[in-house]
Amino acid sequence: MCRFALYLGPPITVDMLITRPAHSIIRQSFKSHLSVEPLNGDGFGVAWYRPDISPEPAAYRSVRPAWNNRNLRDLARLTQSGAILAHVRAASPGSDVSEANCHPFTAGRFAFMHNGSVAEFARRRRTFQQALSNDAFARMRGTTDSEHIFALWQDIVGDLQAPRTPQALADALSATIGAVLELTEPAETSGAMVLNLAVSDGHSAAVSRFATAPTAGPSLFWHVGSQYVFEPDATGKEACHMRQSNADYGAVIVASEPLTDEPGWQAVPPNHLLLVTPGEPPRLSPLGGAVSGGEL
Repeated sequence: MCRFALYLGPPITVDMLITRPAHSIIRQSFKSHLSVEPLNGDGFGVAWYRPDISPEPAAYRSVRPAWNNRNLRDLARLTQSGAILAHVRAASPGSDVSEANCHPFTAGRFAFMHNGSVAEFARRRRTFQQALSNDAFARMRGTTDSEHIFALWQDIVGDLQAPRTPQALADALSATIGAVLELTEPAETSGAMVLNLAVSDGHSAAVSRFATAPTAGPSLFWHVGSQYVFEPDATGKEACHMRQSNADYGAVIVASEPLTDEPGWQAVPPNHLLLVTPGEPPRLSPLGGAVSGGEL
């Protein structure tokens, strides 16, 4: 069930998320520790921002497994950004494995990714599409429930080029979850809606941990500090870690699983939304309409 990581803070190289950490996103693509299925080999994607060049993100996606993609490793080693989203995919049963279906998805100045699924989405796809504007529908390239959810979010947020406040991102994500629940009612399904969603404009991000059944809540963690670095630890071994200082929230990571073994990782409670803005403490708020549960 997919794994993802999001970083906001002082610029770092992309490999600080996908290859260098002890539990990097690439490692999670073949050896996830907090998922029932440890393998996430149905493609990957990375989106990153360079606001000095453009407000719109760049993205690199591939259907090849992340663990043996040399191009990804080379790109990550020299690409630097202060806002990065990375995702490794485990396709839902019946979902096509294609580049168009790889996360993160992008539209305008926004990037989006999803860990989870809409139960019986093949039966519900037409209902979702009928709820979309012509513009949001036309922007879709793939067939996943995830991209349909992002299209719903686009219709809620409106203008994709206009800057948004951090709270506006959070409000739109909460409203999107509500829209998904409305489109899947009445609940004639034996499955759950699992909506760990992340959206960013390169300056702030909103991330949800949400599920409608007690056994269907994927894990989600966050870590905050003054700076995320790769340097010798107490034993002299080079490792990724978060530097800490009082009341300095300069760097934030949100990830399906902790990327490092250091203390400081905090679990996002089930059915909560996390709002991330560098320089401010991350803010948690509850999401209604679901049953809290365990981890997948």
